[in-house]
Amino acid sequence: MKFLDHAKVHIQSGKGGNGCLSFRREKYIEFGGPDGGDGGRGGDVWIECVEGLNTLIDYRFQQHFKAKTGMHGMGKNRTGAKGADAVLKVPAGTQVYAEDEETLIVDLTEPGMRKLLATGGNGGFGNTRFKSATNQAPRRANPGEPSEEFTLHLQLKLIADAGLVGLPNAGKSTFLAAVTSAKPKIADYPFTTLTPNLGVVRYGPREFVLADIPGLIEGAHEGIGLGDQFLAHIERCSVILHLVDGTQDDVANAYQTIRNELNNHGELLAEKTEIVALNKCDSLIEEEIEEKANELTKAAGKEIFRLSGVSGEGRDEILNILLNHIEADRQAEKQAESAGQEDEKWQP
Repeated sequence: MKFLDHAKVHIQSGKGGNGCLSFRREKYIEFGGPDGGDGGRGGDVWIECVEGLNTLIDYRFQQHFKAKTGMHGMGKNRTGAKGADAVLKVPAGTQVYAEDEETLIVDLTEPGMRKLLATGGNGGFGNTRFKSATNQAPRRANPGEPSEEFTLHLQLKLIADAGLVGLPNAGKSTFLAAVTSAKPKIADYPFTTLTPNLGVVRYGPREFVLADIPGLIEGAHEGIGLGDQFLAHIERCSVILHLVDGTQDDVANAYQTIRNELNNHGELLAEKTEIVALNKCDSLIEEEIEEKANELTKAAGKEIFRLSGVSGEGRDEILNILLNHIEADRQAEKQAESAGQEDEKWQP
């Protein structure tokens, strides 16, 4: 299945059914009178978060969604049926933006969440509605109300607790495969990973979701290479694990290149907690590890961890540190939610 994280759709709710202009005519009935029924309400357009989806590929082949028109009213005071709704089913993590691509309408983060996007038009009144003591034979019926029509943008941002960043061939996919059951493509050439990958890390009784995005290069925010379009998938992460390939000559420049791309992307990525690790230490001798770790420490201004996705060196230490940050973030979110609920309950 191909991965698609952005889609443009056009939605339209159903038009309301027309009211009916009808009179009761039966043999041996002296006084008939109006009996026109109301029109049915038009269908609504909903968006729903469901399980089992991880891409917006369905919206590449169908971009127009229209709910059904309400049925027209009929004689004998029969009301028209409501038009069928149209439901857009999307994976967890989908954000819905207005046509300007800036106004956020809804962020669907959990399966089962639903949002009404377009409301169907009300059905028109039949002539029975206009009957009165002074107008016993009304020859008037209302048309149904018009539909609503919008163009929307769907943006998928994967829901992960931690994200992997680094230059191409920094060993991100190897690390993901080593600590999770995910099976990303691994090869000795750049841009092996073309789409984001997710894996669940189980460390003792604890677990978290780890996201691996395609490698960044200098100028990615300007569209060079694969660009920075996939950085949106780590915007929800609590912590970022920055892997630097220890086998390259200038590790400080490699680190700074990625930091510049994070800063240029915005969305508070540059302010997220960052763990920096010198990767592929199994390919280096001890003197080289110390030398490059010192260079990286000066460039990053923080502690550098030694890591090898192949041999497992430093793996447990990194996972433990990531889990501590993630659990602290989860606890802070719970406290914020509890405080918000208490404020809602309080009344003067």
